Amino acid sequence: MTVLVTGATGNVGRLVTDRLLAAGVRVRAMTRTPAAARLPGGVEVVRGDLTAPDTLPPALDGVERVFLFPEPSTADAVVDRAAASGVRRIVTLSSGAVTSGDDTGFHVPVEQAVQQSGLEWTHVRPGEFMLNKLWLWGPSIRAERVVYDPYPEAAWYPVHESDIADVAAAALLNDGHSGNAYTLNGPELVSHRDQVAAIAGALGEEVRFERVTPEQARERYLAQGGFAAAMADFLVGFEDYSGEAADPHASAPEPDIAGVEKLTTADAIGTPARPFAQWARDHSADFR
Repeated sequence: MTVLVTGATGNVGRLVTDRLLAAGVRVRAMTRTPAAARLPGGVEVVRGDLTAPDTLPPALDGVERVFLFPEPSTADAVVDRAAASGVRRIVTLSSGAVTSGDDTGFHVPVEQAVQQSGLEWTHVRPGEFMLNKLWLWGPSIRAERVVYDPYPEAAWYPVHESDIADVAAAALLNDGHSGNAYTLNGPELVSHRDQVAAIAGALGEEVRFERVTPEQARERYLAQGGFAAAMADFLVGFEDYSGEAADPHASAPEPDIAGVEKLTTADAIGTPARPFAQWARDHSADFR
């Protein structure tokens, strides 16, 4: 069996690739720049681009199952080519925002294209990534052992990227997951203040939490660049998920968790979900 992993150089795609290799299946990884992929030996790396569906037939040749990274602009064409090449199962990397109704234009078109294809499908819909805190807080923790954040008591159920990959790999490899949409969250409600404490514990050093205004936090994130800058307005409440303007000072410090689907890896595949403290230990070197 050959499994094609799109987004194989990303934070989840790399882990899915590792799990498939460990299971002994043939893994083909698709990327726009194969020379820069730096994937494990044993992975067949091919060139392809989801935004250019005409590049996909060589990557899809002989493939039975696909891990599909989201690209809404070409979702229908990509899935059509997968079906025409003989693919039988697609597992999508989606978002918990689909479940809540906040995402209607990015991940939803990909899910719909897959569901309408007649192929076996599973959607993996992670909520908040624990990994986001590395991109947001990593620079100030490494430089000053300080986190600057406006909402110390804001909390959610962040999910470890390894849990996401575990569920995706299980859905690719095993029967019994087709037709399911797994909205994955972590095992515990953790405030920003407690997340910082967990990172400090993993480092074995004090990390100070300094409360700042939303405006100050936004300026810091914009100055950082990358993920923090791109998401600054959303992260500190100046806009909602749809991009509409919002008032960060009206944000309630306590989370509204009524009706939250608290599905974890234990529910989806029977393995315990990883808590935030474990994630902090797993990434302690990245915060030094």
